[in-house]
Amino acid sequence: MPSAPQPSRRFFFMLLAAAGVLIALVIRPLASALFLATVLAGVLWPAQCWLSARLGGRRSLSGAAFVLGVVTLLLVPVVAFSAFAIKEGTEGVRYVSQTVRGDGVAGLVDRLPAPLPRLIKKGLDQLSDEQERDLAGTVQEKLSAQGGKAAAAIGATLSATGAFLFQAVMMLIAFYFLLLQGDQLVAWVDDLSPLKRGQTRELMTEFKKVSYSVLLSTIITSAVQAVAALAGYLIGRVPHPLFFAGVTFFAAFIPAVGAGAVCLVAALLLFVTGHTYAAIFLAIWGLAVVGLVDNLIKPFLIKGGMEMNGAVVFFALIGGIGAFGAVGLLLGPLVVTLFLSLLRMYQRDFRPPRAAAS
Repeated sequence: MPSAPQPSRRFFFMLLAAAGVLIALVIRPLASALFLATVLAGVLWPAQCWLSARLGGRRSLSGAAFVLGVVTLLLVPVVAFSAFAIKEGTEGVRYVSQTVRGDGVAGLVDRLPAPLPRLIKKGLDQLSDEQERDLAGTVQEKLSAQGGKAAAAIGATLSATGAFLFQAVMMLIAFYFLLLQGDQLVAWVDDLSPLKRGQTRELMTEFKKVSYSVLLSTIITSAVQAVAALAGYLIGRVPHPLFFAGVTFFAAFIPAVGAGAVCLVAALLLFVTGHTYAAIFLAIWGLAVVGLVDNLIKPFLIKGGMEMNGAVVFFALIGGIGAFGAVGLLLGPLVVTLFLSLLRMYQRDFRPPRAAAS
């Protein structure tokens, strides 16, 4: 068949490039949701096939079961923790405001940890009664202003929660359809790809292996860090230890700093409430024990499921988060895996044989 005239080919590729740009613009608002749905569907595909076979080949029923499981295990705790944090923050602002209104600044100072009350009272003793009343009025006025800011912050939090729920719903919808027709989609992409038949499927297999290793290692590491942090919370008598342990679990998905940061926040809470020694213990526990778990367990688990050096894995995780945000925890190692897999394919399938040494 004769080839198309050069102007037609040029115009065709211009249209193809324009269509690619438009597709990217359409996908961009949902890119994170679609990416996470693809990763979850690839990781859970063997389990989907197993459950579907047990249910008489009804993929729709097994897919719905997996969607329900994801909602139960991931989304419900996140929403519950967000609601709890908003509630506790609002009650904290109300408590401070009522204390100042009822007992004045002196009553609020009495509730600070030692030796702060003694030092602050020395300064208050230098004030006259009128100046102290003016100070109390100023504090109350600032609290009222901060109350408005707190309300605005809560509104922003609710807005962010709404955006998160929208992305989560889109992810669950895509996840469900990928569980139903994932094998057909892989076959279609492999057939359409300009690579040799089977090479695209080989890349997807590598992606699946890396995604499984990253997800499994992250979940296990986060769980171990949450348990270690819970032990510290119980020893230090942190209020609501289970809540802080849950926050630690989700914060631990941020490598190196997440879980330790929650421990430091809890230690600060203990210090503000007058438990100085418990605060010091918890800060040391969070940095030395909880933080050490992340540095030891996660690289070991990821390296066990990937043909990649441990240092490369570490920098792929950190660089991915810096470039793409939270989703970079998965995207960073996948980008590195894509690059290394393409190099192996080139060496195996495209690199010309070297001339024999003379």
